Amino acid sequence: MTSTPTFGVCGARPAAPTALVSGISGQDGALLAAHLVGLGYRVVGTSRNPAGCDRSGLERLGMAGRVRIEALDVASAADVRKVVDAVAPDEIYHLACQSSVGQSFLDPAGTFSSTALGTLHFLEALRVGGRPARLFVAGSVAMFGDTRGVPMEESTPPRPVDPYGLAKAAAFALVAQYRSLHGVHACTGILANHESPLRPDRFVTQKVAAAACRIAAGDTAPLRLGDLSVERDWGWAEEYVAAMHAMLQLDEPEDLVLATGTTVSLEAFVAAAFARAGLDWRAHVVHDAALARAGEARCQRASASRAAERIGWRARVTALDVARRMVEARLDLSRAGRRAA
Repeated sequence: MTSTPTFGVCGARPAAPTALVSGISGQDGALLAAHLVGLGYRVVGTSRNPAGCDRSGLERLGMAGRVRIEALDVASAADVRKVVDAVAPDEIYHLACQSSVGQSFLDPAGTFSSTALGTLHFLEALRVGGRPARLFVAGSVAMFGDTRGVPMEESTPPRPVDPYGLAKAAAFALVAQYRSLHGVHACTGILANHESPLRPDRFVTQKVAAAACRIAAGDTAPLRLGDLSVERDWGWAEEYVAAMHAMLQLDEPEDLVLATGTTVSLEAFVAAAFARAGLDWRAHVVHDAALARAGEARCQRASASRAAERIGWRARVTALDVARRMVEARLDLSRAGRRAA
């Protein structure tokens, strides 16, 4: 996998390339910013409200004072064009979107606007402006729906079963079209689930880790979850942002699936997280049918063999280690807080 900015022999790049990262305050945005700064990039992020955005992830990574954040509503074509023209980035990472599958049912229009329209606006800014910037778009295996255990690959037909997956499928098609018809250097990273301690508590992985630590500390309220039999491929987000960067170093842009290749049930994830906190999950988890989503994909399994071939990327941290690491991170924070007090 390429670790420094290399763009072939056709024209030298500046010593300090500039990256524009939409959604920089989210998990992936903060981790990507840290990765790029470590490689010597000048990083400019975007947020709809820079003054009010949650910078806790950036602060936790020591990035709050090392990146600039510009105001940008990705649903506005004029805003996107203005920021791209002002920043003149070498690379653009479009990560800003409504990223919760559950929330996408409550706000399908907002999900489609930030994900599909946002992607279209970045593609148009590059096409109309004639800029040589390279564009990475964060896609998702959710666009494939439920493949019933058959590993998803780049050629798998999209069959989304939720508004989030539908929006990602539309963005994926737009990237392919602009690359083919207009020569825009753009690619989609088709991402399986990837987690870190920066995940908000509304995501099930962080919800599980938080509950395990809470109960281990003496709280008796159980953790309520929906369908524990659903299977997902959960990876470690730090590895995924490194792959995002590596994809943009290819001289010929290509869409790639990024996944660990290992799928586990939510029950197994919960068991590993609670065990790391010294608990038997069966004594503390309650099934709540009301939390199960209708039409949810039962099993999402993906193959990243093409990514291994093209960028030399392989995920090393798999789902059960993700569960343990997320609990360990919360326990470390709790211990640090007690020492500080």
